[in-house]
Amino acid sequence: MLPCDASFSSSRTLLLPPSRQMGFPGRTTALLGLSLTLLLCSQAPGVQGQEFQFGPCRVEGVVLQEVWEAFRAVKDIVQAKDNITSVRLLRKEILQNVSDVESCYLIRALLKFYLNTVFKNYLDKAADSRIRKSFSTLANNFFVIASKLQPSQENEMFSVSESARRRFLLFQRAFKQLDIQSAQTKAFGEVDILLTWMEKFYQF
Repeated sequence: MLPCDASFSSSRTLLLPPSRQMGFPGRTTALLGLSLTLLLCSQAPGVQGQEFQFGPCRVEGVVLQEVWEAFRAVKDIVQAKDNITSVRLLRKEILQNVSDVESCYLIRALLKFYLNTVFKNYLDKAADSRIRKSFSTLANNFFVIASKLQPSQENEMFSVSESARRRFLLFQRAFKQLDIQSAQTKAFGEVDILLTWMEKFYQF
């Protein structure tokens, strides 16, 4: 078993039982569980100076470059399957001019939607091993970020911005207007749009 710094014992509680872990079928949870364990162990205290700062919400230890590399490895394959080029889910009005106060709620809602609605149903349909590997990296990183998005000590009462809620609903409604397979493919193909927006809140 790979060693993991003792300070991450609390982080390992993010691993859920097979029956609950992100809604994945039993035959895929083992892969995701192992990948997530390796990911959490790699976030050792030595990985410093890299963090997301979404307003009051701070997430340390995620290497954004690795997330980008995982998506770029399958970008052409995934986007080639998107036959509805006239529709964009993550439109400008959703991600443009988002305040710091809004950003924590908005990114948490988007990541949870990707995990619960897009990713959990996409893996079994992805026959290409390259997609499966990149998918696991993306899903695990999104899971880690979403699970750590909590209000800071100065803002214990995590207020949900109405503006952020409206932005998310625009995305959700656009997703629901497509058939589920087309919507999942398009959402996966737009991960680059989401990562580009998230970069604005990434600090080295």
